[in-house]
Amino acid sequence: FYSPHLNDEDNKLTYGKCNNPNGHGHNYVVEVTLRGPVTTDTGMVMNIHDLKQYMNAAIMDTMDHKNLDKDVPYFENVVSTTENVCVFIWNNLKTLLPNPDSLFEVKIHETEKNIVKYRGDVK
Repeated sequence: FYSPHLNDEDNKLTYGKCNNPNGHGHNYVVEVTLRGPVTTDTGMVMNIHDLKQYMNAAIMDTMDHKNLDKDVPYFENVVSTTENVCVFIWNNLKTLLPNPDSLFEVKIHETEKNIVKYRGDVK
């Protein structure tokens, strides 16, 4: 990680071993949780095949095998922390889902022990 809003010393203090002005890579695991009524005719909140298509459009097509800081316009001025990646995915999914209110949670596993959850703006 590297924030253009911080000097080199503050970037090192803030991001530690992850600090790198040229970026660093992760293989994230993303979980998406929906909520809502289970329809009588299908027995589902949403068809899992449809959800996978929305996830591919919101996540894979946009971010897979990309340098987030250089290839994804959102991160030109936003530090690509896992928290900000989670918010980015949330916002992308909200715009694609036929019922945006069904999105309950986006969870990203950066590592086995580093996990971020986002459920929209928390007040």
